[in-house]
Amino acid sequence: MNELLQLWQLPETDETYMLAGWRQWADAGNMSSGLTRYLLELTGATRIGLLKPTNFYLFQVPGTHHFLRPDVELEEGLVKAHETRTNEFYYWRSGKKGMVAFLGDEPHLNAELYADTWLDAVEKLGIKRVICLGGVYGAMPYDREREIHAVYSLPRLKAELDSYALKYSNYEGGSTIGTYLAYRAGQRGIELIDLYAFVPAYDFSQISNQVQGLRIDSDFQAWFDVMRRVRHMLDLELDLSDLEVRSLELASSMEARVEEVSRKYPKLKVKEFMQQLTDAFEELPFMPLDDLWARELGDLLDDLGE
Repeated sequence: MNELLQLWQLPETDETYMLAGWRQWADAGNMSSGLTRYLLELTGATRIGLLKPTNFYLFQVPGTHHFLRPDVELEEGLVKAHETRTNEFYYWRSGKKGMVAFLGDEPHLNAELYADTWLDAVEKLGIKRVICLGGVYGAMPYDREREIHAVYSLPRLKAELDSYALKYSNYEGGSTIGTYLAYRAGQRGIELIDLYAFVPAYDFSQISNQVQGLRIDSDFQAWFDVMRRVRHMLDLELDLSDLEVRSLELASSMEARVEEVSRKYPKLKVKEFMQQLTDAFEELPFMPLDDLWARELGDLLDDLGE
């Protein structure tokens, strides 16, 4: 038994899947950590295990002051709270299926040991497929479905992934925790899919020093677009209506912010810039057959009502 792994409850379902998020570099739009926390609250998931933080984290980097140091809260000299690194497993049921959610801190050290311990947990929990969540910033329209990319651990997965309106990157460079775990999972024959969304961000610093840019901190549209695919892929009983409402509100909020920047800084030509992004953007809407029938039925009922 791996001494760094503690599991005090195992799923009792025949078919169990995992969603995994991290407080990590690739967490644009809170796509990894924020979405996972949202799902834990939405489902009322129960904590069932953890990875001990031993040997995975730096306290600080020599020559820096605050970088990596954990936050502390003092009251009249008394330590009231202190930040700790956590890697925890949660569980809920979705109909006859079991769902494990993982929320952790991306490791600083000993990535091999971290991956081995994490994948030991995946096997111990009887997980059929893991889906990792991530986000990166990019210049794209805020009022369109997000561009979703996939990284996968086993060649056989691609034929299925082709049906989910995804893109595949030929990127070469630094790895994220999700892509690293996909590589290590493939060596162990574990099905792992890393889904990451491109979150709208606009940098105006090269044009003006008056405004740095705009970006979305919690991208509910990206959360909604990814979870629609996950729900369909795993056939989950999961209500996403709240996320749909939040995504619509986000689009309205971004429109207001664009209007404000355009009004204050007309020389930036923000609206023209946004239109150029829209014209060049190739949207890949995800419309599975069951969603299509639901939309067509809704339109029909609306027509009959009128």
